[in-house]
Amino acid sequence: MKKIGIMQPYFLPYIGYFQLMEMVDEFVIYDNIEFSKASWIRRNRMLQNGKEAYFTLPIKKDSDFLDVDQRYLAKNFDKEAGKLLRRIEANYLKAPYFKDFFPVVQEIIFCKERNLFDYILNSVYCIKDYLKIETPIKVFSKLGKDVHLLRAQDKVIGVCKALRATHYINSFGGKHLYDSESFEKENLQLLFFRTSHIEYSQFDNDFIPFLSIMDVCMFNNVAQVQEYLSHFEIINSP
Repeated sequence: MKKIGIMQPYFLPYIGYFQLMEMVDEFVIYDNIEFSKASWIRRNRMLQNGKEAYFTLPIKKDSDFLDVDQRYLAKNFDKEAGKLLRRIEANYLKAPYFKDFFPVVQEIIFCKERNLFDYILNSVYCIKDYLKIETPIKVFSKLGKDVHLLRAQDKVIGVCKALRATHYINSFGGKHLYDSESFEKENLQLLFFRTSHIEYSQFDNDFIPFLSIMDVCMFNNVAQVQEYLSHFEIINSP
């Protein structure tokens, strides 16, 4: 049995991203997919004054039709990176595990890569290493030319076949995108996962769920976050 998960490159995403990474045998990240300003690729949410607040990576102005691996961070990113880091520090300085996790945040924010995909990929590796997730990461464009010609569900099936997978696991939110019979014809089992309720203390505020993994790591030690990685349910496709 070999389980595969595939995700877009998201910057400091919610814990479900890393739950999927932990539960599969190989984790694929798309790089040559169209960039969308409205997506979670370059932004997420953190805690600020007891409420959720967005943080965003500034990017260089360019064609809206370029893929993620063709986009670059803004020319003034060094200045903006300092602002973002100071904002994170101000919001989480009093969090119980700030001293443990803030060096990881510094490594992520001050990464020298300026290509958007490479910058985000580095952040994924930094979190993966911090949480001691051993799952290998595969970059989509390096899987072979034939897979690149496929679209939508066929592309997913192509990735699974290229990696000789037996099971494909996707977030429950994308359930409407897939047809289980198409997977069965290729001897693949289609499964979905849904993150269970996870709640922890965020200072004295009402809990806000599904913020960036950064929030989880600021308020919990590594062992506790690793425990949270198993808090999900697997749902069979119809």
